[in-house]
Amino acid sequence: MSINNQKLGVFIVPTGIGASVGGYAGDAAGWARRFSKVSKLIVNPNVVNAGGFSGINDNMLYVEGYILDEFMKGCFNLEQSFGNKIGVVFDNAIPQDVINVHINTINAVKTVYGIDIKKYILTEEPVGVEFVLDKNGVSNGEVLNPKTLLKASKSLLYDGCEAIAIVCMFEDPEAVNEDYANGFGTDPVGGVEAILSHYISQELNVPCAHAPAFSDYQIYPDIVDPKSASEYITPTFLPCVLLGLDNAPKITKSDGVSVDDVDYVVIPYNSVGSAAVLAAVERGIKVFAVKENVTALDVTPDKLGIADGVCVVDSYEELLQIISH
Repeated sequence: MSINNQKLGVFIVPTGIGASVGGYAGDAAGWARRFSKVSKLIVNPNVVNAGGFSGINDNMLYVEGYILDEFMKGCFNLEQSFGNKIGVVFDNAIPQDVINVHINTINAVKTVYGIDIKKYILTEEPVGVEFVLDKNGVSNGEVLNPKTLLKASKSLLYDGCEAIAIVCMFEDPEAVNEDYANGFGTDPVGGVEAILSHYISQELNVPCAHAPAFSDYQIYPDIVDPKSASEYITPTFLPCVLLGLDNAPKITKSDGVSVDDVDYVVIPYNSVGSAAVLAAVERGIKVFAVKENVTALDVTPDKLGIADGVCVVDSYEELLQIISH
């Protein structure tokens, strides 16, 4: 038993792989919230981020993907933190009217939730974000000028910020996957969003998450699939990031919880190749692969030769009953 006599689980849905549960807009958050009622839970931002909403609660630890991988390898510990001082980095390429919408968002989140958003800053140069979907339906991309993002983030840390929210300019993704609104395919921007947050996390070892900015911030008037809905009723995706970073754990070398405290890991069945999962298998931590969560990948326990270290379950409901007992 790991934290306050509760089990500690790691609930992962990788970003940008078209997961049928968690591949859209916070659509895995309902399951994560149910698991968090019976277990302390580490989640990657993709699980709970939902545009103007967030599935995060006080029994979850909001941990960026790179930091989560390193935690599972035993390189870092996670120390629970409440009320982090958050700094926001805006891409210099974002038009002023879009910046203004985000500033209003920051002020609204500060007012309603009492979150300590200490400062925001613009990068000196455009970050240069490009995204693509590969032939297998996996989201990827490139960041042309990451150094300007790093410089701005360092400035915020120097000024006393403890967590970094990144907002970069993106082209309209609808042309890349027109079916996303209907609950099909892959979120086109998810892969490069992970690249952005991984980069800052790796360089600075601080809590970090990304929200995309688009030039069109009008509310979408048509009915969309419920899995995608939370992204179509908000002009900015920043609130969920700020809510997650508010209580994101600090990265430490000794204090807090370690990988030795982890009781189980949850992952979609055909995406078990992440560093976090492989580290869990190597350490003998229970890994549960959920068959109902289909992704664009084809990385199964059998194909990786780790079937003996992975328990395959049909559904999150079935697994919840296992964890509850």
